[in-house]
Amino acid sequence: MSTEQAIALVVRGTDWSETSRITTLFTREFGKVRALAKGGRRLRSSFEIAFDLLTVCRVVFIRKNSGGLDLLTEAQMAQRFPHLRTNLRSLNIGYYIAELLSDGTQDYDPHPVLFDAALALLNEPLPSIARVAMFELAWLKELGYSPRLDACTVCERSMVNTVSPEDRVVYSPDAGGVVCSECVPSTRDRRSLSAATWFTLQELVQADVRVVPDFTPQVRHEVRGLLGQLVSSVLGRRPRLLNDVDAT
Repeated sequence: MSTEQAIALVVRGTDWSETSRITTLFTREFGKVRALAKGGRRLRSSFEIAFDLLTVCRVVFIRKNSGGLDLLTEAQMAQRFPHLRTNLRSLNIGYYIAELLSDGTQDYDPHPVLFDAALALLNEPLPSIARVAMFELAWLKELGYSPRLDACTVCERSMVNTVSPEDRVVYSPDAGGVVCSECVPSTRDRRSLSAATWFTLQELVQADVRVVPDFTPQVRHEVRGLLGQLVSSVLGRRPRLLNDVDAT
């Protein structure tokens, strides 16, 4: 057994006994960690309030070599997000982030880029739906499911500079990306996207994007429909908070 230190975001908590608690942490250094905090439910616990959902904390834990729950020995709060208490929209987005990190990642599979993206979104008092889409795309990319947008997923033919603003673009979730007109008949699962939506998605996947594009009603509808389908497919079910996010 080894003692580890990490910076973590609390993404789930479950009462274990009258005095102890199981907490799921998404750490920058180790990825998802599930640990038992003995005495974590006591009023005068050494863990302070670090177990509150969507709290960032510094933790020390003993990693079990044989699997099972790790043992959390120290947790000190490092950051909270006060606006989550006063804005239901921001809170629902925060819960959605926690759900994707808790249920959509593997134990001890670190994704520092995803950790940073989660904190960046949580730090925004009123995150736009475009920012949520950027997080979803980062989540998909880190898990190996980034949509192919620049070329036909079937024949690899580049689609850059081949689409006019009036065109429609076919996206195949089964194929994992856009499909050119010649390959459309070979795909079963298809979604029709406007050129504006296709251009917007390409902007959102850029890691160095500086200006977040505005969503027209059509682009918003198509982006939410596509990303909701992709996230649900990877997760194996529809996220519980997805409807609340789509409604914001």
